[in-house]
Amino acid sequence: MNGPMAIRSNRTNGNSRRFNGQQSLNAGIKSICDIMRRSNCAGALQYVPELTWILFLRILDETEEREAQAAEAVGRSYTPTIEPPYRWRDWAAPDGEKRLELQNGALGAFFGFVNSDLIPHLRALRDKPGATSRQKVISEIMSGVERTRIDTERNFLDVLDRVNDISAHNVDPTHVFTLSQVYEGLLLKMGEKGNDGGQFFTPREIIRVMVRVIDPKIGEAVYDPGCGTGGFLAQGYEHMAGKDNANITSPGHLETLKERTFYGREKDNAIYPIALANLVLHGIDEPHIWHGNTLTGAETYGGLFDGAPALYDVVLMNPPFGGKEGKEAQTRFPYKTSATQVLFLQHVIDSLKPGGRCGIVLDEGVLFRTNEAAFVQTKRKLLNDCDLWCIVSLPPGVFVSAGAGVKTNLLFFTRGGPTEKVWYYDLSDIKVGKKTPLTADKFEEFFRLLPDHGDSERSWTVTRAEIEGRNYDLKAVNPHRKGVDDTRTPEELLDIIEAKGREVAEALAHLRKAHATG
Repeated sequence: MNGPMAIRSNRTNGNSRRFNGQQSLNAGIKSICDIMRRSNCAGALQYVPELTWILFLRILDETEEREAQAAEAVGRSYTPTIEPPYRWRDWAAPDGEKRLELQNGALGAFFGFVNSDLIPHLRALRDKPGATSRQKVISEIMSGVERTRIDTERNFLDVLDRVNDISAHNVDPTHVFTLSQVYEGLLLKMGEKGNDGGQFFTPREIIRVMVRVIDPKIGEAVYDPGCGTGGFLAQGYEHMAGKDNANITSPGHLETLKERTFYGREKDNAIYPIALANLVLHGIDEPHIWHGNTLTGAETYGGLFDGAPALYDVVLMNPPFGGKEGKEAQTRFPYKTSATQVLFLQHVIDSLKPGGRCGIVLDEGVLFRTNEAAFVQTKRKLLNDCDLWCIVSLPPGVFVSAGAGVKTNLLFFTRGGPTEKVWYYDLSDIKVGKKTPLTADKFEEFFRLLPDHGDSERSWTVTRAEIEGRNYDLKAVNPHRKGVDDTRTPEELLDIIEAKGREVAEALAHLRKAHATG
């Protein structure tokens, strides 16, 4: 056999690799990334988006094959989402009919099919009359793909062979982390220093803590209006399903979780497809992610958001630190400011159902600033319209791996106030950094005291009257801690926050430029 067929890895001759542990699967993914790194995808911001669509099409094909077999077993008809020759098994699997035809064809035939036929076909699925939700998801995951980034057919086929090995049949479920967790490891690489993707990532331990505190239940609608790569929604699914799906006690539960529970918004063109793929890999068949600018309402694509509720039971989010918004966004809000987080806080309050619960990350500036009307008005609205029942003061540097060293807080509240008192928990003295992240054990006492809002060296309660007396300064000041007062002036803190905001803005500009030229 001539042409590129000669380059197939020997694993494809019936010797498919088996992954018997997390390290084994991680190593398999790493070997794919290594090929991509030498193939015009030098950094994680290039190879993660490329691997995302390839891996997604592999998993989708296996899912549809399983669904077709199940339908056949009970005598039901089954309509595939993707028709031949555009299914993975046709063009990408080593023994696929279309792949064999292309490999035996003219030089360049394979890339010709992928770039000029396959990718445009998949991107156009959403526009078919009667397009299904899954077809819309496929098109949106492919929305940022113009052509493959990999430089040669030889390297591309090598990647396909290795991705083809990643199959439910080859992954031992008793000894291996799920593929979704391996994928999350890849997303972390995008957020590491130097990769400029950090603003889209919230540390996993922080997400877990917030989801555990809010405790979403099956049947509740969960919303993240600035969802990044989908971390809160993915963790929400894991929490609601329970360990080994223990909370799913009926087929209706599973259908609700997979199809009618998770909603989000993301404006970045490079991150939006990754969020969709991440959620699908976690088992969320219909991720309802709106592509556009939450604060201005400018929509890029809203087809996956059809039927979304107007108000939500649960909101979980980490709005961008230090962001600045123009007049187009500000005109949509009663309390006008350029501060992105303050506008998002107004949006979140207005997005909650009566009795709805929220967990949100906010930087220190939002809490202590009383010298701008919109900050004070928004915090007054929060305390009037919601019961702000807990603030956790985090140490500086919790988000350092994600490229942001600002001091942050976790706020938890329920729509339907007013707030009479706020329980604080202080972790600000713990030293954290990239190599010493904030870990779950640091929250053990917090969860023990949370039900009764108990006092300790780290916890105390502040009344509404005290907060009003400070003109709605919500900053945590631990009365039990001696000699650790922050002596920096508000002006100094504002300078630090603004400097960090500029860093994030520059990183975002770099990411957009890398995406545009990739």
